[in-house]
Amino acid sequence: MKALVSENAVQTSERAFLIGAQFKSRTAWEVQDSLSELGQLATTAGADIVGYGTQKLEKPAARTFIGPGKAGEFAAKCHEEAVDTIIFDDELSPAQSRNLEQVFELKILDRTQLILDIFGQRARTREGKLQVELAQLQHLLPRLTRFWTHLSRQKGGIGMRGGEGETQLEADRRKVQERIDKLIRELESVRRQRATQREGRKRHQWPLASIVGYTNAGKSTLLNALTGANALAEDKLFATLDPTTRRLRLETNQNVLLSDTVGFIRKLPHRLVEAFKATLEEVVEADLLLHVVDVSHPKADEQIAAVNSVLAEIHAGEKPTLMVFNKIDCLGVDASLERFREQYPHAAFVSARTGRGLTELMAELGMQLRPVREAMELSIPHGEAAAIARLHAVGQILESDYDQEDAARFKALVPPHLGHEFRRFERSHPTISKAKARVS
Repeated sequence: MKALVSENAVQTSERAFLIGAQFKSRTAWEVQDSLSELGQLATTAGADIVGYGTQKLEKPAARTFIGPGKAGEFAAKCHEEAVDTIIFDDELSPAQSRNLEQVFELKILDRTQLILDIFGQRARTREGKLQVELAQLQHLLPRLTRFWTHLSRQKGGIGMRGGEGETQLEADRRKVQERIDKLIRELESVRRQRATQREGRKRHQWPLASIVGYTNAGKSTLLNALTGANALAEDKLFATLDPTTRRLRLETNQNVLLSDTVGFIRKLPHRLVEAFKATLEEVVEADLLLHVVDVSHPKADEQIAAVNSVLAEIHAGEKPTLMVFNKIDCLGVDASLERFREQYPHAAFVSARTGRGLTELMAELGMQLRPVREAMELSIPHGEAAAIARLHAVGQILESDYDQEDAARFKALVPPHLGHEFRRFERSHPTISKAKARVS
């Protein structure tokens, strides 16, 4: 089974030629930008880019996606350049892949297969590996015919009823489908485990903030800068695949769980979104999304739109969202920065690499996630040092007075589920409202 899946993998140092199609709905600039991103993906997978090719088309050719004449022209060029692999910027049908292999006599990949290969390299946890294998097998299943040239019937016999027997292809399709069914069941178990973990977090009443954004926008670098995590952060597409969650303590003494998720990308295959539902549920269940944007990228607007499209697909498009424009250290006085400030007045502008703007981001995060807290006036005896320390740890101190002989006096905002710990220290006639108040 693994041999079938790895058949599509891009090997290290393969020489790759990239092909894109310019349809009426795409400008030449959009095609070149998409091919440039495809080149980054191929480089991440370990390929050396030999060249690019494009063709203007009304619609994809049924047999070979691009025109047969252009396919022959590209094939001749690729053989001259000793190319190993052809990578198309759009998803190919199984029939188109087979026909193109006959024309080029080389390995043919499309954007989806390339992304799957990168995901396969990056997955580290059991959950990540399950999700990648499921997506690979779902992509492989309709393409199994190209692996077999011997479709002779197996012999029938006792215990092998079914006419002349099933073909080798049918047997392998059945095995792949059985493995897919098993992976789906295992991922359902992962989802149940995540639901149990979320219930545990709810008991602590810690809000969850999920970091989302286009791949290579700096999400993992931001997580590391805020929480001191050691998540992998590289200048590569999909450097991080497996989700990482860390606790973040804000200046208001709030505990927030900050989760880093897989990056999004244009033309993200739907089957990948489906396969990664267990991971993306962290986004769906989040109290707040931190949408990280590479503000230095010339196509930042398009990347924002691509992320919003995926969020809508997983039913998280209406979630409260804090826009975080990263990599401001890569810009000077730039008009686009001011444009984003006007367009997103409550956004944070940071450099996760240098730490610039992180204090303002933390303050805005505290405002966005401010809990309902109970206002309390407390008188805690000086001998109750543990209670005083606990109040400082979990509450937001508005006023404090240690000069009284018998006790220290406090005005504080305390999470309602912890109010019972301090009820015995309450003053009989508080001057601030005992009603629940929001942290301002």
